[in-house]
Amino acid sequence: MNCEEAKEKVNIRTVLESFNLFPVKENRKTAFYFALDREEKIPSFSVDFVKNKAFDFGTGKSYDVISIVQQMNQCSVSEALEYLEKFEFSARKNEEIEETDQHKNYQILKTSEIRHPALIQYLKFRKVYEQKDLVKEIEYELNGKKYFGVGFYNNSGSVEIRNKYSKICLGKKDVALIKNDLKTFNEIIVFEGFFDYLTFRNLEKKENLTSDYLILNSTAMLFKVEETLKEYDKISLFLDNDDNGNATKEIIQQKYKNVEDCSLLYCGFKDLNEWVCKKMKIMK
Repeated sequence: MNCEEAKEKVNIRTVLESFNLFPVKENRKTAFYFALDREEKIPSFSVDFVKNKAFDFGTGKSYDVISIVQQMNQCSVSEALEYLEKFEFSARKNEEIEETDQHKNYQILKTSEIRHPALIQYLKFRKVYEQKDLVKEIEYELNGKKYFGVGFYNNSGSVEIRNKYSKICLGKKDVALIKNDLKTFNEIIVFEGFFDYLTFRNLEKKENLTSDYLILNSTAMLFKVEETLKEYDKISLFLDNDDNGNATKEIIQQKYKNVEDCSLLYCGFKDLNEWVCKKMKIMK
């Protein structure tokens, strides 16, 4: 992979996620992150997802996926390209996403059942309140400030945090593989985010749980489960209807047998959760 291919093919959000960097504020096309090279209270790193570029308002420096990797790993262009090759999901095995110091200054203060009115309202807004027992209420401190959110643990024991204003991971980014000992068929159902998993569980009757579940938490994590997916007779995909989701779907379809693309169910919507939310709103 050369520089032009990397800039064109590798999604900037995925690269930032691989370093545990997540938006502080975002919309569909742009987002603000904290700076890559310094601590700050007000985010100044602006990312344009459409152009696949970023700009640091604090330093006046522009970034692409290559220069982001160079900054985070303090490496050469060739080393950055080698790092970026993993996002084409090559045949490498047992690779680990690089960890970062971005969220090392955090502390989980309290873990409990979902009780806070704001989180209850948020789960109801996302139409998954019935699945509240599958997530936790997490109170945490990050860079000296206290926050709370809906928490979902991954295989590394780190926690994905979501609330109305925030989408971050405390600790190491990883997948969440949920085994079902009572499954009647060797199938795995793959989701991009845990809210789609909660949505699916909401639609599925408890007595009919027949599969294992895999939540990627980021399409960049696919390389971690390449061997795991080979163990299943069927793979059902509930990925996002966007460039990242479509690219990941194509990779899985090319690599494995008996893959079903379930995103056709919510064609015209970003993901399963958005489809259900809009559908239930219309039915009211």
